[in-house]
Amino acid sequence: MNRKFISKSNRVLRKVLNSKDNLDILQDFIETFLEIKIQEIKLNPYLESRANYLPSEENFGIADVRVKLENQEELNVGIQFIDGYYAQNKMLLYYAQIHANQLEYHDNRKPAKTITINLLDFKYLKSKEYFNKITIPSKLNNKIELYVLELPKFKVNTEERITKKEAWMCYLCGQTNKNLFNTIKKFEKIEKLDYLLEEFWKNEIME
Repeated sequence: MNRKFISKSNRVLRKVLNSKDNLDILQDFIETFLEIKIQEIKLNPYLESRANYLPSEENFGIADVRVKLENQEELNVGIQFIDGYYAQNKMLLYYAQIHANQLEYHDNRKPAKTITINLLDFKYLKSKEYFNKITIPSKLNNKIELYVLELPKFKVNTEERITKKEAWMCYLCGQTNKNLFNTIKKFEKIEKLDYLLEEFWKNEIME
């Protein structure tokens, strides 16, 4: 995993990315992995508004956003890092939180389908692929959709021509190869995130 994420990885990225100025990074990440085109993206203020009240074991998740696609469909999307044990429980609990957060919008939005993207720094599923989709039937919401990114399973095939998805994976994994790192930073939103993380750690103080 990229060492800049370490020290409560969800907390660090939540602080960096939960800003209207940085929604473009979240949009690029979501569009890349879900292969969708987003017309509009908004933060759900739930995480920030509750951050000082939730106990640490519940204060999880990087971002909770509502997106509108080009076909006008709306989705709730949550992104989180998972570490330690009980990955299945953490995925389902996070999904439930993100889906229920729709009640906190207070702007008359209709309930929408929820999707979560779960980043794991360990191998978990039997599949050899690093990116998988888990679908669970649900009477309440037709089906639950959980996307799982297992960082240790990712291997870059070439350093010369990499896709944006491969570039994001290289960055998430903490690529140390200097030439490859320079290549992935050519992707504008990845470069912006790297700069924001550098600035965060320069200014971080003990809490």
